[in-house]
Amino acid sequence: MIGSSVPTLKVWSYVFSGVGILTMLLGFLGCLGSLKEIKCLLGFYFAFLLLLFSAQITIGVLVYTQRNNLSTRLGTIVESVIKNYGLYANQTDLEEGWDFAQEKMQCCGWYVPEDWLKNHKMQNISINLYPCSCRNVSAFHTNSSVNSSMEFPEAKAGFCISGAKDKWPVYQTGCMNTLQAFLLNNSITIVGVCIGIAMLELFVMTLSMCLCRNLDQNYNKLARYS
Repeated sequence: MIGSSVPTLKVWSYVFSGVGILTMLLGFLGCLGSLKEIKCLLGFYFAFLLLLFSAQITIGVLVYTQRNNLSTRLGTIVESVIKNYGLYANQTDLEEGWDFAQEKMQCCGWYVPEDWLKNHKMQNISINLYPCSCRNVSAFHTNSSVNSSMEFPEAKAGFCISGAKDKWPVYQTGCMNTLQAFLLNNSITIVGVCIGIAMLELFVMTLSMCLCRNLDQNYNKLARYS
């Protein structure tokens, strides 16, 4: 089952929230160290920034060099979610995440919308279904053979009823192509933001080291005149 190998979206949200809180806390300690001229806090702040900068560089290199493997792995995960969609109660986080992705990116399936024909629930039911999160609103209103949702007309999750398998009112682009197009179209922005963050971290690290050196010089002057 995919839930045993992939952390749920809630777990990832907790992880990112924890990292954000830790970053804010250490930023506060860095400000406190500079205001109160506490060398220990400045050194700790510099060490954390250096660790964070190194981790970002490592992750960036790994993502770039392993991008093909990551794409294959992601495709395998998504295909498993699609096949088992609606079968297991403990998969709701992943299913909600995938519904959100299909709705916002206006895509359906990973490669093509027909990926959903591999879903076990759809294969074992007599009526024709399609994923509600894939619904193309314009096609939904113009296709007279489409009935309402199994639950309610504006459902954004679960399955909706379709008149025929070849008349799904869904987006015809796979999410893999949509995601690749998004990354390609916004590559300059993404790279620019990453470089900007890296330069800011380098600037703050340099500033913290300069403050530490100035504190040493001040202490030496005080010791000399005492």
